[in-house]
Order: sequence, then C-alpha cells, then structure tokens
Amino acid sequence: MKPYDLMILGPATRDVNIDYTGAEDRSAGGAVTFCTPAARAMGASVFAAVKIAPEDRDILDVFQMPEEDKALLPSAKTTLMRNEYFTPDRERRRSGCAAQSDPILPAELPAISWKLCHLAGLLYGDFPEELLEELHRRGLLSADAQGFLRHNEGGPMALHDWQEKLRFLPWMNFFKTDAAEAEILTGLRDREAAARQLVAWGAGEVMVSHNAEMLVCNGERVFRCPVKARNLSGRTGRGDTTFGAYLAMRMTGHDMEEALLYATACVSLKMETPGVFRGSLADVKAYIREFY
Repeated sequence: MKPYDLMILGPATRDVNIDYTGAEDRSAGGAVTFCTPAARAMGASVFAAVKIAPEDRDILDVFQMPEEDKALLPSAKTTLMRNEYFTPDRERRRSGCAAQSDPILPAELPAISWKLCHLAGLLYGDFPEELLEELHRRGLLSADAQGFLRHNEGGPMALHDWQEKLRFLPWMNFFKTDAAEAEILTGLRDREAAARQLVAWGAGEVMVSHNAEMLVCNGERVFRCPVKARNLSGRTGRGDTTFGAYLAMRMTGHDMEEALLYATACVSLKMETPGVFRGSLADVKAYIREFY
C-alpha cells in the first residue's frame, strides 16, 4: 500500500467558545480537527487518527473524508474544552478543560504506512514516552508544542516548560509553537531567536505562529509571511490550520518559502469564517493572487 503523505494523530474535542460579547458557540475542535482539512485541501493524502469516546463518533463527520482515511481511537472520555475570549481579535483568552481523553498508546496506531506522523496534541499526557519512541522508529515525526506544554490542572490550564525537550526535540523533523509557547520553551521573547534556539536543540524546521505573521526557520534560512485575514470570526484553530497546510506542502515537495506562503494564505482565508477550513486549493491560490 502506498504510504499516506501525512498521518495526523491526536484527540478531538467538544468545545464551548465564548466571544468577548458573551456569545456562545459549541463545536467540535482540537488540533487534529483543524489540521486535517487544511492538509487535505492542498491535495496531500492524509489519514486522521482521532482519540475520542465512541459515543462521540459524530465528531468524525466534521472531517468530511472517506471512512478508509480516518480511524476512531477509543477513549473513556472525549476532551472537553471551554475557551473564553476577552478581545475582538481573540488574542486574550482563558481556557479550561473539564475532561481529558486517555493517552494514545503504540498498540492503537492504525495498520497503515505514512511518510510523516504529526502529533496534533492538546494537553500534556496525550502522547506518552513509549508512543514517541515507536513513532520515531517508524518514520518522520512532527509535533505541536501545546501537546507537551499545556497542562490540565483539574480544570484550569497552565503552560509549563517541556522537561524532556532536549531528549525529544531532535526527533522532531517539524515542530510548531506559538509565540508564548516559544518563550516558555527558550526564555526568548524574540520569535526568530526562539526558533533558532529550538533548531539548535535539534528540531528540524520550526514554525512560530503569531497574530501578525507566521515564521519558519531551519537554522540556515528564515522566512516570514504576514497574516492578511479581513476579519477574525474564525480565529479558533489558527495555528493548527497553518501547520496542517504547511506540512502538506512540505510533504508533497514544495520548499519552505512556498509552503509558508500557501499556509499563511490558507489560514488568513480560514479565519474569515468560523469552523474548520472548507476551501479548496484553487480558493487559496486565488487569495494569494488577490492579497499577496
């Protein structure tokens, strides 16, 4: 069987999102939920392995992909998240976790092959050490920092440094972090300096997401691309959408600069509409022609 370009692995969520006006929205969320459609829209072959409780199987409908390209990894609970946003740009928020899914174990990995596995995590504990070891043996590996920094502290959540980073960063061919997470990991507020430090510790290519621009660095080259969304009604899932699109581009032969442009345009378009990215490759290319 031909390997998938990407296997995106992680817990999906049931989310309650409350904007600065008090308006409430309930939807399916999670990094795997936002990464997958962005990667598929680019044309990459993608498999989604989703950790949820079996009774929440309806969450898989959000993915709008063939049954053979997705799998439910059973959990006693589905992760439940509450995000309260305090500003129109949704940059200031308070997040809480009422329930966390079980860790994903090596025995649960689907019987497929892939070029790159992306760890689309949400909380510390989603991916135990034995899973990282197994995935590292099997191929290229990518991860989102939030799955190792964000801790569920009985409902409230807090960011803490990743104590095992010096061991595991060299296993990450791609690594995504936002500006706040990058500072916690490195102690550096400057986003480029933080990205360079993460590469120096062993990560292959590092993306740092920010509300104004996306940055990627591999130690030798650094590229930046501005976010040009005309409104922020679809702010939730910004970094996950960007990285899903970026990984799809990289795994189908595009260079860093081209991949970053496409991914940033993709998320700029996505942020103009709530929910996961529902556009096409042609839509993103048209957006690039108009705004970039």
